[in-house]
Amino acid sequence: MYEKFCHFLHSKSGILLGGAKQYLVRSRLLPLMYRVASSHPGSADPAGNNLDSLIEKIISQRDPLLTQASLEAMTTNETLWFRDTYPFEILRSKILPELLAKQNRIRIWSAASSTGQEAYSIAMTIAEFLKSNRGGFERGVEIVGTDLSAQVIKTASEGTYDTLSLNRGLSDDLKRRYFTLNPDHSMTISPDIKKWVSFRQFNLTSKFSALGQFDVVFCRNVLIYFDAERKTVILQDISACLQPEGCLILGASESLGGASSKFKMITQPSGLYYRKV
Repeated sequence: MYEKFCHFLHSKSGILLGGAKQYLVRSRLLPLMYRVASSHPGSADPAGNNLDSLIEKIISQRDPLLTQASLEAMTTNETLWFRDTYPFEILRSKILPELLAKQNRIRIWSAASSTGQEAYSIAMTIAEFLKSNRGGFERGVEIVGTDLSAQVIKTASEGTYDTLSLNRGLSDDLKRRYFTLNPDHSMTISPDIKKWVSFRQFNLTSKFSALGQFDVVFCRNVLIYFDAERKTVILQDISACLQPEGCLILGASESLGGASSKFKMITQPSGLYYRKV
């Protein structure tokens, strides 16, 4: 049953689990099984008390909501504010000054944006940059976050985070400047930041043309879930949706693989990124 589910997941999302990931499938789908059981107490539906039965029902696609819930369970990942630090330093010190010197608007894509921390971190980086470059990008700043999961897109669009989420990479200073405190101690991203950012559901195996053109693409810590062929196709599609000399930032453990001819590596003291050729 594990192999059948892996094939199903790959066909629907492009994600390749590979061998010996039964523990991951089990840990992600067990909460879903318990939800099925609790939503239908006393039901004879075996999907509520047997993982193999749940997987069988998912694969049959008789219940579209269950199918979508399983995809969300398998593709939702933890995220941090300003994760790894260096991509945002490269954006602030290298990419933004170069773009500002030649244009007065900027468009950035945060692919696989999860609950929005990366997209909002990009927006805060731009806000900090514009403090010393007033009047820059006067024609607009647009950041598009996409993810396969409808649930995380909803969370990202709301822009409200609990204390635990806020403490994962976000300084007290940035909280004061760019968030509003709510009565329940959660915080909501400020309108000045939120106005730049939008989110939409999107599958990286889909056609990219509907997204338009971007100056910068953040595609971090997601390509590791795809096989080599699919990864190459995704990177080629990213190249096609980048403006001439547009920039790509990958995760620290990710590489271009079969799409190396589409980009030039740029090395900086803080890390590296890629420029479209």
